[in-house]
Amino acid sequence: MTSTLAEKASPSAPATARAGARRAKRRRTVLFFMAPAFIGFLIFFGYPLIATVYYSFTRYDLINPPEFIGFDNYIRMFTTEPLVGTAAYNTLWLVVVLTVCRVVFSLGIASVIARLKSGVGLVRTLCYLPTLAPPAAATLAFVFVFNPEFGPVNRFLRLVGIDGGLWFNSPEMSKPALTLLALWGSGELMIIILAALLDVPAEQYEAAELDGAGPVRRFWHVTLPSISPVLLFGVVNSIIYALQFFTQAIVASSASAGTADVAGNSKLIGAPQNSTLTYPIWLYVQGFRYFNMGYAAAMAVLLFIVSSGFTWILVRQLRKSQHQEEGA
Repeated sequence: MTSTLAEKASPSAPATARAGARRAKRRRTVLFFMAPAFIGFLIFFGYPLIATVYYSFTRYDLINPPEFIGFDNYIRMFTTEPLVGTAAYNTLWLVVVLTVCRVVFSLGIASVIARLKSGVGLVRTLCYLPTLAPPAAATLAFVFVFNPEFGPVNRFLRLVGIDGGLWFNSPEMSKPALTLLALWGSGELMIIILAALLDVPAEQYEAAELDGAGPVRRFWHVTLPSISPVLLFGVVNSIIYALQFFTQAIVASSASAGTADVAGNSKLIGAPQNSTLTYPIWLYVQGFRYFNMGYAAAMAVLLFIVSSGFTWILVRQLRKSQHQEEGA
């Protein structure tokens, strides 16, 4: 009698086998649909990453077979290459200043749009349109607009008695001018933050208002905590964007010198006085101007490590702050 009840209470072996077969079939189906993405990841990311790491330990010029030289490329980067320090400083400047300005600017514009009562679609479209402009064309337009002699910006500033400066022709003003260019094209981040702002529950604002919180306190204690994951995405996105800052800087340095010769004349790259020489530009020069592909690969590996490190630190800090809020 006891054995009969036990047999009825436990599933039979055929039923267990059928359930296992169904689970295996579902796994195969999922793997089948994921296979194209997985194969594409291996071909377009995994293999290039492994190849870059390998070439970073070699002397390679795209013609002769790669020659293994160990850590010589990395040692050269930190000891005998002076322009790497200049390029790293310019890139770090953009990482700090551009990231802060881009996130704050996008948040400010999105907050204004979120409070508009009419014409929201038109304003949103106008703010997003600069993102669609090709980077090279947008940079050429900015170099013209900020031309120190006949540009409309300096003309307007002279009308109100202000000296506008040399902008892209000045080592002190070139990076701020590039930052303004990046802010002008930050409509994509603005749209993402706007969507997060509109998704904040109205009940939270009403509860805070009943507690006597003013606009500033509501923004600080309700809005910012609610959109903090989106702001973190904006910070990470802006850091990666600044670390890879290439097209705008190389086109601006060429256009400000009055020529379209970029790749053929390395003296124009980074002008004026290497103030626009970013790390990706120097990587490009080493790899495709001087054909030091092994050294360029080492620079690329270092850039990947720094980008991954920034992302890991920011994500860890966000998780830590979220755990603290849940514990409180």
